[in-house]
Amino acid sequence: MISEDELRELMDDLESDRIERTRTTKDTTKFREVICAFSNDFPEHRLNGFLLIGVDDRTGKPTGLQATDQSLKDLAGLRQDGEILPTPAMEVYKISLSDGSGDVVVAEVHPTALPPVRYRGRVYIRVGPRKAVANETEERILSER
Repeated sequence: MISEDELRELMDDLESDRIERTRTTKDTTKFREVICAFSNDFPEHRLNGFLLIGVDDRTGKPTGLQATDQSLKDLAGLRQDGEILPTPAMEVYKISLSDGSGDVVVAEVHPTALPPVRYRGRVYIRVGPRKAVANETEERILSER
């Protein structure tokens, strides 16, 4: 679990192969793709990836989200609903910003030791700040790790 100061640094940074920011709380397809991509850790950083929900993806500013227990349960449930295989290791938590600007829901995704991880049979990776479907060469690289 990261601190509020660490979260603020992630919010202020650009999106990257380890950081995805989003305003939405409902796009479970996008969330699954990002979780899959972070699990695969294609750049081989061997560091966790962070899906930050409640953060404007262009500005990095909080959106005033008020996280609920149900929203945390729904996000955590994505890891084990059978659509992402093998099951990724991740933590889900909220950080209430001390300045009163809302909550940020964090899905902290650990890189897998058993790549490739697939969502609906497709392997997702991060290519810089965007996610992509891995091509055959990229899948082979992941499989050989």
